[in-house]
Amino acid sequence: MKSTRIRNMTVTAMLCALAYVVTFLIHFKVMFLTFDLKDAVLTLAALLYGPVYGLVSAAVVALLEFVTISDTGWYGLLMNFLSSAAFACVAGLVYNRKRDLTGAVLGLVGAAGAMVAVMLVANLLITPLYMGVSVADVGALIPTLLLPFNACKAVMNAATVILLYKPLTAALRRTGVLEHGPASYRLDMKSVLLGGTAILLIVAACVVITVVLGGNIG
Repeated sequence: MKSTRIRNMTVTAMLCALAYVVTFLIHFKVMFLTFDLKDAVLTLAALLYGPVYGLVSAAVVALLEFVTISDTGWYGLLMNFLSSAAFACVAGLVYNRKRDLTGAVLGLVGAAGAMVAVMLVANLLITPLYMGVSVADVGALIPTLLLPFNACKAVMNAATVILLYKPLTAALRRTGVLEHGPASYRLDMKSVLLGGTAILLIVAACVVITVVLGGNIG
């Protein structure tokens, strides 16, 4: 039992480190809004070991960003944590109750919806304090900026999880970190269709961010 907990914590720490690195690699920015794909990496811990690991991972990486690279202070810390925690915890909670493809898809759909809802509320509550504007000013941005931006953010993270989860679990089983399930990753028709759909969703979200919202990808 103790050795299993140590393995789980080790893999989670590795995923936290990877999520932190991801923040340097690819950034999506529209006006004052930015995001990266760290939430997808953190969600892998929640899918593997449960929502508590996702919650702790979200807190750890948000704090790392806060003390090293963030220029948005406590506002950025809170927004980063809420985004990551909402997505990872909901996905992990659903999938750990129904560990099959249906559970994974339902978990990611629920995670996307939770992230969008939480971030819209957080923007209404926190952004006026950070930017010195009224709640009405922020609310006016919901249909044209905040909703489509957060929807794209949620879709890209969900699609990235779909692409990464099966190869990751197969690799962990080959090394003995995970004990159950196949140790190889087969590209069967279901995997190809799911992966293809995920890629199309990522492309569509990138188009919305760059063309519709006028943002950029760094």
